[in-house]
Amino acid sequence: MLSAIQINKSFGDNVILENVSFNLNPGDRLGLIGPNGCGKTTLLRILAGIERPDSGTVRKPNNLRIGYLPQGLELPEGETIGGYLNRAQGGLSGLVDDVERLAAELAITPEDRAILAAYDDALARLAAVSQNGGPGITAGTLAALGLDQFAADTSVSNLSGGQKTRLALGGVLLSRPQLLLLDEPTNHLDLPMLEWLEEWLASSRGGALIVSHDRAFLDRTVNRILELDPHTHAMREYAGNYSAYWEAKMAERKRQWQSYTDQRQEIAELQSAARHLRGLARFHKGGKADTKDGFASGFFAGRGAGTLQRAKNIERRIEMILNEDRIDKPRQDWQMKLEFDPAETGGNDVLSLDDLAVGYGENILLANMNLRIRRGARVVLTGANGSGKTTLLRTVAGTIPPLAGRVRLGAGVRVGFMAQEQETLDPARSALDIVRSEAASDETEARRFLHYFLFSGDDVFVPAGSLSYGERARLLLALLVARGCNFLLLDEPVNHLDIPSRSRFEQALAAFEGTVLVVVHDRYFIERMASEVWSVVEGSVRKLSQRR
Repeated sequence: MLSAIQINKSFGDNVILENVSFNLNPGDRLGLIGPNGCGKTTLLRILAGIERPDSGTVRKPNNLRIGYLPQGLELPEGETIGGYLNRAQGGLSGLVDDVERLAAELAITPEDRAILAAYDDALARLAAVSQNGGPGITAGTLAALGLDQFAADTSVSNLSGGQKTRLALGGVLLSRPQLLLLDEPTNHLDLPMLEWLEEWLASSRGGALIVSHDRAFLDRTVNRILELDPHTHAMREYAGNYSAYWEAKMAERKRQWQSYTDQRQEIAELQSAARHLRGLARFHKGGKADTKDGFASGFFAGRGAGTLQRAKNIERRIEMILNEDRIDKPRQDWQMKLEFDPAETGGNDVLSLDDLAVGYGENILLANMNLRIRRGARVVLTGANGSGKTTLLRTVAGTIPPLAGRVRLGAGVRVGFMAQEQETLDPARSALDIVRSEAASDETEARRFLHYFLFSGDDVFVPAGSLSYGERARLLLALLVARGCNFLLLDEPVNHLDIPSRSRFEQALAAFEGTVLVVVHDRYFIERMASEVWSVVEGSVRKLSQRR
C-alpha cells in the first residue's frame, strides 16, 4: 500500500528524519510515537504529499486515497459545519466525472480488476453524496459525529475543542480513505467517541498510521509501533501494541544496562591489572643491586621487559574496547521537569457548588449542582464533548458568572486554570516574557526555569502564537508552577503532551499537595490519578465513584 524508503529531512542545520524506512500494508495499524519535536508530524506531511523529503522516496499507488487528519483544525473565518464536510466529502460534479472516466476505461479494458474496483468505489461515494439531492451532510452524518444538535449552517467557531476534533475526523472519514494518516486524533475526544473510533478502525479494511500519545488508545488499535528516536532521527519498529512495545523497550534497556555495567567492570579490572604489571616492570627494571656476577640483574631486567609488554597489551585491549567495542551508557531521555510547589495548602474545604447552574445567556448547560471538593482530592470530570465541562471549569475559575446558585472557594485557595484551547496565552509574547512577568525574575533565572520545561536556547524568544501545541501546553504548565497555585483547574491538560511528559505530569500531580479538578479522557491518567470521578448526566454533574 505504501513504502517509505530512506526518507531524510532537515530544516537548516536541524536534522529531523534520517534514513527512515518502513512498509504499510492493507489492514496494518501502525502507531508512530516519539517525544514532541522529533519529526512525527513532518513524516505524516511527507507521506500525505504536503511536504517533500530532502531525499528518499514514498512509493504508493497513484489512485491511493489518503485521509490526513492534522493535529489542529484551522479553518477560514465564517466556515460552517456543512461547508467543511461538503468539501471534505467532495461535490457531485467531481464524483460524476470520476464515474464517467472510469466507465470509459472499463469499456476499453473490461477485465481490469483495479479499474473495476475503483469504479465500484466511485459509485458508492456518489450514492452517499447524492442522498437527499445533494452532498450527503444529513442528520445521520451529524448524529454519527455527535453534532446532531447543530444545523449544517452553524459556524465552526461555535464548537468546543472536542466537537472541532469530531468534525475534522468526520471530514476525513467521509472521503472514504484507503489509508488514514491521523495526527493525534484522540485530542479533545470524549470516551464514547474514543470507543467509536477504536471500533471504526477495527472494522476498517484499509491501513492506518496513527500519531498518538494516548497509551490506552494505542493498546486497542495498533498492531505495530514505529518509534522515532530524537537523538539519531532514525526509526525502529516493534511488533504488537503499545504495552508490548513498552515491555520490549524495558527488556532492551535492562540488557543494555547490564552490558554497560559488565563492560565498565571489565575495563576497571583490566586497568587495575595494567597498573600492577607496570609497577612490577619498574621493580624488575632495577634488578638486584648486591649481585656479584650480574646474573640476577639481567634476569630481572628481562622479566621487566616482558612484564611491560604484557601491560601494554592490556592497555591496547582497553583502547580497543573504548574505541571499537564501546557500549554507551543508556541515555536518560530528557523529560520535562515539573514540580508543583503550592504557596499554601489551604483549608479542608476547597470548593462548594450550591444549586449551581452554568451556561451562556439563556442557554443552561448544567444545573442543580450540589457538590463538594475537599483538600487533596483528585477529581476527574467526564462527559460528552459540548456538555458543559469547560463551562463549569470557567465558572469555578471566575472567568464567567454562574447563571444560578453560587461557587464558594475555601479560605486560602489560590486557583490555577489551564484552558483547553490555550487561549489564555498572549500569542505575541515570548515564553521568556510571560514567565518573567509572572515570577518577577531576571532573565537568567527565567531561562533556567524554562529549561525545566524543555525551552532552551532561542526557544525562549519564540512568540507563543508560533509555538507548537505541545510547546504551548508545556508553557501553560510552567505558568501554574510559577504562580504557586494550590487548586488546579485543568481542562484536558495532557493533550499534545508526549508519552514521557504525560508520565512526568502524572508523577508531579501525585506529589502535589494541593487539590485538582481535571477534565480528561486519557484512560491511563484516570486509572492512575483519580480519587473521585464526576460525570455529566442528564444536564447535571453527579459523583460516580470515590476510589480513595
